[in-house]
Amino acid sequence: MATGLLAAGAIAAAGPAAAAEAPQHQGGAAATLDGLKTYDKAVLRTAGGDQQIPAGLFEMTVDGGGTLKTYCIDVHRPTQEQAKYLETSWDQTSLGGNRDAGKIRWILEHSYPQVDDLSALAKQAGVGSLTEQTAAAGTQVAIWRYSDHVKVDALDPKAEKLADFLEKNARGAAEPRASLTLEPNAVSGKAGEKLGPVTVRTNAGRVTVAPPADAAASGVKVVGKDGKPVTAATNGSELYFDVPAAAADGSTSLTVQGTTSVPVGRAFAGVTQSQTQILAGSSESTVSAGATATWAKKGAIPALSAEKNCAKGGVDITATNKGDEPFSFELMDFKHTVAAGQSRTVTIPVQEDQAYDFTIEGPGGLKKNFKGILDCKTSAATSAGTGTGMGVGTGTMDQPQNQPSPATAGDAPTAADGLDLAETGSSDATPMILGVAVAFVVLGLAAVIFVRKKESAASGEE
Repeated sequence: MATGLLAAGAIAAAGPAAAAEAPQHQGGAAATLDGLKTYDKAVLRTAGGDQQIPAGLFEMTVDGGGTLKTYCIDVHRPTQEQAKYLETSWDQTSLGGNRDAGKIRWILEHSYPQVDDLSALAKQAGVGSLTEQTAAAGTQVAIWRYSDHVKVDALDPKAEKLADFLEKNARGAAEPRASLTLEPNAVSGKAGEKLGPVTVRTNAGRVTVAPPADAAASGVKVVGKDGKPVTAATNGSELYFDVPAAAADGSTSLTVQGTTSVPVGRAFAGVTQSQTQILAGSSESTVSAGATATWAKKGAIPALSAEKNCAKGGVDITATNKGDEPFSFELMDFKHTVAAGQSRTVTIPVQEDQAYDFTIEGPGGLKKNFKGILDCKTSAATSAGTGTGMGVGTGTMDQPQNQPSPATAGDAPTAADGLDLAETGSSDATPMILGVAVAFVVLGLAAVIFVRKKESAASGEE
């Protein structure tokens, strides 16, 4: 039976390769995990017994420049070495369904490293003194109590007293705004019009606006409300794609980029399966966001965007059709149609911890790829619900699973990892895979029977 199941898994993994496009990003900072840098020990209390684990601050290097300090908000899930992370809204992580998310932000604002006067912090907590390591450990422990709702204690008595102080005094705080986003990030319309507006939302004082890479060929310009070309913008600025009437049907994109301190409390989700993090501190860092535009002279003219929907357990695909004919697309063996002048959002079901990677094509050579991982729950909650969570018990006392461990971070997950999108719905290959699996199971059982008969015969001869 094991042989049959492994063979079926190998066949499932032999599907189409993942597209080269990067995971969709709503905007903000993108960073690479450097590891756990400032930490001490904690004790996690589980049904299987107590286990010592490191607790403290991680550091990340921001793409384009900058450094972030973060705490973990998923104690049972391992981090992946050099994992890629994207700034993410709370509702697209486990924080979205966590009634105590605001208390976590309060802890971040009122403890280390935001409060870097350790003497003052120690006095508030009623302890004699704190080091950077014990302050980080105590803060992480307090966060875990609200992010994972687990029983966990700092090993150092002073760090434990800090954790108790923070837990007891934590109050709700609102989710911080994104460092940089564009709303919406996809527009469409007819050639000869200004397509938009695309509104800039940022805490940066000023961001640069990069024109479309194919501007010289297409003639498309990025302009402001007054129709004049723009190269910079501020919070609230409205941008438009000015498409010439003679432009051939097509699509293009713009990018805005700036430098700012990312707000404390912003979530960072892994591109691969790696602990979700929450921001504790930021240097001046590079942030960016992009938007696309599609145009045509007639027919269907869709604008496509995607966003994780943790509340519904899937990915929302939004299609807005500014053309004069219906736009239809197929996904998960279902056909969806958006009438002319209408907008429609379709939620594609995706299992927790599952990768998705799908492409939608449209008129004029339009091709949009959406990929990522649905990570909406802490792994303890996932484990309790399905028995498939990644527990700390799989690690060791010397190298528990919540610290960085060697992995193929950055590589696209494959079906061999149990993460194929096809598993969330029907597939033309499913009957074949099941048939082959059953065949291998039968062969495996036959082999076992044959071996046992042979052994019995040999025993009789002796």
